[in-house]
Parts: sequence; structure tokens; C-alpha cells
Amino acid sequence: MENAAIFGGEETQLYMKTFEVAHLNIQNVNVVITFVASAFEFKTPREQTAIQAALQASVTSAGLAGNVVLVWLDQFGRMKFLAPPQQHPFFRTVSYQELYSQVNRTLTCN
Repeated sequence: MENAAIFGGEETQLYMKTFEVAHLNIQNVNVVITFVASAFEFKTPREQTAIQAALQASVTSAGLAGNVVLVWLDQFGRMKFLAPPQQHPFFRTVSYQELYSQVNRTLTCN
């Protein structure tokens, strides 16, 4: 399911959306991989951070444990991600398809 990216004006707003997520434990670290639309790449860094924080709050409210990592495909089909620095080596070694095949739930954000 391709979600419509999170859109907002100058103040980034998180509209009620449902996202496919992969809730995984990678080397004893819980991670909630959230797949967002490619338009996410064109958000400002401030907007991207606000979106990630809003999704993290939704993850916590849903009773899931772990860091939210945002994953998307750029206009050339390359995987991009927004993750804590210590998780970058892992995300550089896996493909979007490998991650997407691990989707095991949905997350609804208000």
C-alpha cells in the first residue's frame, strides 16, 4: 500500500494516515520501519524531523517499542532512510524490497 505522504503547510501537520510498518528487532534493537511516499524527500529537514517525531508518538501510543525509521524510494528508485546514526550501517546494506517484505502491521496516525 503506497500511502499518501504526510503533507502540511509551513507547520507540518500529520493528518490521519495509515502506514505499513515493519516492527523488527535488529541485533537486540527494536525498530519500527515506516514506509512513506517519495514526496517525503522534498520536505525540509525540519519538516522531516517533525514528521518522524509525530510518528514516534503514534508508535508509543500504539504500544510498540522502538525507534521510528522512515524509508522511501527516491525518484530514481533508490532507497533513502531517516534513522539514528548508529543504525545507518544496517540500512545501507539492505534493500527496500527486503525491508518491505517484513511488513507485519499497520500504524494509524492521528
